[in-house]
Amino acid sequence: MAAIVQLRPYPDISSERCVSADPGGPKFVQNPYQFYDSLHASGTPAFWNQYGHWVFPSFKDVSALLRDKRFGREILHVATREEIGMPEPKPHTADFDLTEQYSLLNLEPPGHTRLRTLVNRAFVSRHVEQLRPRILKLANEMIDAFHDQDSVDLIKAFAAPIPAIIIAEMIGLPAESAPQLLAWSNRMVAMYMFGLTPEVELDANAAAAEFTKYLRGVIAERRRQPQQDLLTHMLTTEQKGERLSDDEVLSTAILLLNAGHEATVHTTGNGVKSILESGLDPKTLFATEDQTAATVEECLRFDAPLHLFTRYALSDMEYDGIALRRGDVIGMMMGAANRDPVRFANANSFDPFRSDGANVSFGAGIHFCIGAPLARIELQVALSTLFQRLPKLRLAEPPKYNDVYPFHGLEKLMVRWD
Repeated sequence: MAAIVQLRPYPDISSERCVSADPGGPKFVQNPYQFYDSLHASGTPAFWNQYGHWVFPSFKDVSALLRDKRFGREILHVATREEIGMPEPKPHTADFDLTEQYSLLNLEPPGHTRLRTLVNRAFVSRHVEQLRPRILKLANEMIDAFHDQDSVDLIKAFAAPIPAIIIAEMIGLPAESAPQLLAWSNRMVAMYMFGLTPEVELDANAAAAEFTKYLRGVIAERRRQPQQDLLTHMLTTEQKGERLSDDEVLSTAILLLNAGHEATVHTTGNGVKSILESGLDPKTLFATEDQTAATVEECLRFDAPLHLFTRYALSDMEYDGIALRRGDVIGMMMGAANRDPVRFANANSFDPFRSDGANVSFGAGIHFCIGAPLARIELQVALSTLFQRLPKLRLAEPPKYNDVYPFHGLEKLMVRWD
């Protein structure tokens, strides 16, 4: 996801509607849900001072706004930079900006429709279901590698490698490239986090330049020697006589590589933490395929991997009594929506057996996560295999969340199983 920030100050906002919480503060990083509870208690949208725009914490609003065509991820197709106060692109982030230029998460129709149509076929449920044996094999290999140790950081040893290898192989990159892809991705996604600094921008841009150079080499190779992979598919498939340009393929491949593991890594770690802290018997949570799926959905709801997603107002309008100008930003608080007490009974309780299960962790509308079917299968296989192989799994030390808002994931997850 690209970072969208409020471009100009709002007119004076009533102090009763304003809230303050530092997304990088230690208390917030470790538990943002106390802040979300206070927002739910007010029952209305709020103006988040640190972000400088309106945010919507309710499940109803988030679900509706993610689908509302009056808002979009692009704005320059309906307004000039001068009109909305958008500065010119920064020269020192040119390489990073190139990778974002044709990102599916930044485009609106018709460009979004064209790109998504060409890529979507690879991620439909019936196709990714065929990857289940490969995911199972990887999960067992990862566990085999640390099984004889006394303890391990489950994020580095298990949660991160599996989705990185799977998405790399789908695109057509060797499994051995996964560690380097992870390193580039981690540096690039820092651009989306709260409290961006020039140093972070420079490092993310350098990572983007390295990533781009690598992929351009692979793209050139695929043009010479096509393979049975997603990269070749994107290069050769036509729609109405048109093919994707190299820059479009580049943006799409980088988005899929970055987004194809980020959420799954966070959800795997957060999910293991939730299960272990719940005191529930893992055998019951993964007893059947249906219950395994329900457990994964509750992991996605209870401790979501992405907590805030922003969009631009495409015209002057009023929403729920809030006056918005063209170019104003709104924030959909997915992490808060998943804990909305109006929508969920005992919203702050981890309950894989709940009858009111749902979540907005993968978004909604045209930007619904294209990799959701793959992520769900990865989570189902990885979590069930982990607890089957290590039935005595337990926390070796208190888990600590990483300062990566609007993402939400663990810095490390030390576990034991003896």
